[in-house]
Amino acid sequence: MEAALVARESALPFQAIPAAALRGRNPLTVIRNLVTVTRGTAATRRLVERDRPAVVLGTGGYVCVPVFLAARMAGIPMMIYLPDVVPGLAVRFLARLSTLIACSVADSGRYLGLEPLDFDTAVARLKTRHQAARLVVTGYPVRQELFHADREACRAAFGLSDELPTLLVAGGSRGSRSINRAIAALLPALLPSMEIIHVCGREGDATFLRAAVRELPESLQKRYHLFEYLHGTSEILAQGAMSPAPTMVAALAAADLAVCRSGASTLGELPAVGLPAVLVPYPHVHQDENADYLVQRGAAIKISDAALAHTTEEGLLFREIYRLMHRREERCAMAERMRALAQLDAARRIAFLLQTLVIRRQTA
Repeated sequence: MEAALVARESALPFQAIPAAALRGRNPLTVIRNLVTVTRGTAATRRLVERDRPAVVLGTGGYVCVPVFLAARMAGIPMMIYLPDVVPGLAVRFLARLSTLIACSVADSGRYLGLEPLDFDTAVARLKTRHQAARLVVTGYPVRQELFHADREACRAAFGLSDELPTLLVAGGSRGSRSINRAIAALLPALLPSMEIIHVCGREGDATFLRAAVRELPESLQKRYHLFEYLHGTSEILAQGAMSPAPTMVAALAAADLAVCRSGASTLGELPAVGLPAVLVPYPHVHQDENADYLVQRGAAIKISDAALAHTTEEGLLFREIYRLMHRREERCAMAERMRALAQLDAARRIAFLLQTLVIRRQTA
């Protein structure tokens, strides 16, 4: 998936690296995966010798392990970026190898056992070669389009009415079956008072969602906008001109409320557009802590994945959606609190830290 996205949206070279997870596997699989990691490290060393990078940036996950091992052997400075509140096993390991650690929010400090520094303090320490600048809060980098999106143009891209609020439902790049099934069951109760943009993923859920919509009156069917996937940037239309098009940026900017998982991107994208949300953390990873960060600041509501089993008007999901969509003042207050968490310069901060590591190495 990453290779296709890189090719579609940039001219950057892409190189796949052999990698494999080591945790939670049986002994035979661990041995096999260790061999894969060794192959990945060797492949990365060849890339390092060829390209001679001045610095390495990693964003977590086991695919970064062979890259960081090869960079460490070559004496290249490394920065690991932690997008989620809680670091996974790979990030904890890579943090020990890294010259510098960047994170989205200061709450990550307690999980790494490090003092989180604000960006300006960290830069001042780095410039004086202060070794205590280890964990820097940069914010979550997002597309600049999110900060400047024209809401009216984005709503027009989906053909949305000005008379009804809009709910955005999304479960991540691959969708969320539990969210999709719950929304399918609630469509008759939701659509009379709102429009819905639903990004359901490419795992086949569009089939039962379309079937659910066909059971509705035609007047309600028009209020439901289903997509398996939305790219982040606008498409060039047939006539060759850039025009508002249904994209993920447009969906985020057009909506009044979101129902979504609480992956790392929610810490950056929802604040960038000031979109309040009902968050349903995926239960098998550390998404609860991401959701809690936004909930504790009054920008979101959290419900459990298990609560989605109650797909009636008495269920928690329907009640929270209905309440927020019908209480505009409360929703707008949440939107303002969400927008206050936005970090406009997160990408520039990460880039500046990388440049600083290069300069430190060159003048060492």
